[in-house]
Amino acid sequence: MQCGKKQLDLNNPVVMGILNITPDSFSDGGTLYGAGREHLDRCLRMAEQMHTDGAAVLDVGGESTRPGATPVASAEEMARVLPVVEAIHQRLDVVISVDTSNPELMVEAARYGAGLINDVRALQRDGALQAAASTGLPVCLMHMQGEPGTMQQAPHYPDVVANVKDWLLARVDACIKAGIGPHNILLDPGFGFGKTLDHNLSLLKHLNQLASLPHPLLVGLSRKSIAGKLTGRPVDGRLPASLALAQLALDGGARILRVHDVAATVDMLKVWRAVREVK
Repeated sequence: MQCGKKQLDLNNPVVMGILNITPDSFSDGGTLYGAGREHLDRCLRMAEQMHTDGAAVLDVGGESTRPGATPVASAEEMARVLPVVEAIHQRLDVVISVDTSNPELMVEAARYGAGLINDVRALQRDGALQAAASTGLPVCLMHMQGEPGTMQQAPHYPDVVANVKDWLLARVDACIKAGIGPHNILLDPGFGFGKTLDHNLSLLKHLNQLASLPHPLLVGLSRKSIAGKLTGRPVDGRLPASLALAQLALDGGARILRVHDVAATVDMLKVWRAVREVK
């Protein structure tokens, strides 16, 4: 997959490291939020460590999409994200993904060196489809029922796997009509986004049905509530469960694992791949 000037080889699964440039992330409590040179240096150190640990992609986000989150103004989101994208692009040989639903940021991030657009709203905001298509970059379309502020208020599906699959295919069709090539589309089932524990478990168990579609599958399960509900652990104690969930996602056909704990996930991926390659 051509991501701007860089190529992303998905013949084997890869790891995407998460860089939340927000004050209210559910997982890191705003560790990378701030301004100025010191803030930018902190973001770069984290990016460099994730890259050293084996991340093939770094996903930079300036708007929290945790349950109950409120939208961020476009100018604020751009002020958070663009300096980090530019600095990483200048320093590291890595694919940079921008986690945004903001059409203006999509276009500007591409100019600053981003190679992938990762949108939890699947390019549904006004102008997003056109903006994404104008960049020529690959896009990741994620399923979400509702909006972050309301998505966990009694989510319901007649058949969660079939419904998510059909919804994603409808968004793929909209992208293709807007001029985004099928080869430039990734899909994300949206674990934890408008879904109960049972919905998440069903999606994970039947992930192969989504992986059979002609678009690579990105999965984000790292530190999420599914791990907390199954183990009773707080966010900072969910690494073992996150690794188990990631391995199940690999078994189901995921090609990109979006995670906070890059080194541990890369180690798990090496073991998983070695076993898979034994004749």
